Amino acid sequence: MAMRWRIAILLACITTINYIDRSVFGVVAPVIRDLFSIGDADYGLITSGFLFAYGIGQLLSGPVIDRLGTKKAFSIAAILWSLSTIFHALGRGVWSFFALRVSLGITEAANYPGATKAVAQWFPARERSTAVGIVMLGSGLGAILTPPMTVWILSTLGWRWAFIIPGVLGLVWVWLWHRWYHLPEDHPGLKPEERQLILDQRSPQADRGSWTGLLKHREFWGILAARAVADFPFYFFLFWLPTYLIDARGFDLRGIALFAWLPFVAADIGAFSGGSLSSWLVARGHTINFARKAVIWLGAVLMLVTIPAVHTESSAVALALICFGMFAIQLRGSVFFTLPTDLFPAGRVATVWGVFGAVGSLGASVLGIVAGLMIERSGYENVFVMIAFLHIVSASILTLLVPRIQQVGKKGD
Repeated sequence: MAMRWRIAILLACITTINYIDRSVFGVVAPVIRDLFSIGDADYGLITSGFLFAYGIGQLLSGPVIDRLGTKKAFSIAAILWSLSTIFHALGRGVWSFFALRVSLGITEAANYPGATKAVAQWFPARERSTAVGIVMLGSGLGAILTPPMTVWILSTLGWRWAFIIPGVLGLVWVWLWHRWYHLPEDHPGLKPEERQLILDQRSPQADRGSWTGLLKHREFWGILAARAVADFPFYFFLFWLPTYLIDARGFDLRGIALFAWLPFVAADIGAFSGGSLSSWLVARGHTINFARKAVIWLGAVLMLVTIPAVHTESSAVALALICFGMFAIQLRGSVFFTLPTDLFPAGRVATVWGVFGAVGSLGASVLGIVAGLMIERSGYENVFVMIAFLHIVSASILTLLVPRIQQVGKKGD
């Protein structure tokens, strides 16, 4: 296997651990909500605290990654968020869990800016969406592994160990990352022909101008506006699915362990399919602009299928429709998340992605509070309608504000 694909798999592994760390709380939530008397609105506040901090963390971590470099910055971030996950075992109520989720959100925020910068450093343009799709497999895989793993830990060791064990896994990964990751320019295991391929065809690596210089580009504002409404559908299912299945569908913890991971299998299939489809379109002679937007719009339209999930009497049909919705979310997401690498040089990708991700998380944080209030007052129906249409809104904004996807300052495709 070529070294660049091994790097993509290594990034997918830490993304898996990253999503296990953030997903555990959703599975443990029914236990700790009863134990510490946490209501729906309080739970919405706690999950939004994570998203708000995650947004701020991405804003801060992007420039730090560009300054310190991918290897060093990723190592520091993974150590900090692993320790933060372990400290969740000390939670005692609404405000302590709120503080712990905030600390996790700030520290986990470096994952995607760092991973996307690594992709920009290691992959030519025609392969980037596939590489990002592989990295995004980690988000689904983490969510797949979390329900059965967490329920088993809850049953055998107690809820505190559900946080301690994933945190330790993150520390193990840091050791592997520090040992195996190098830039393609000086990687000791990289074959000369692959090194030449990467160096000849990847994005420009230079840092072009100041951070504030990004503000003059319409493309920068376009992807931010599109991202602001795009993240909440995934986070809704990540944080609320176990609670929804218990409250609205009558599942117990055994049912969560057996079935709550299925939508995230669909999400991983969507992530790999979207990235591969976009790369295939480029290989067939289509422009980057067409290849990215076609897949983004396809995912947005397919997401509408989730609306009937909340109305059907069959839990099996509801879960199947949610699975299809998660497939659509990640089909679109694997391509949408590639846009910073398409539009900006690698030397600025972490900074751009940090702002890009921050806007998405902050938007999801606000929508998370709204969703918690909506659920507490009138149930899940209106929330399902909202999440189904958010990607249509996002794709429309992108099409309007970013008429052509190409590197800023570059003429033509």
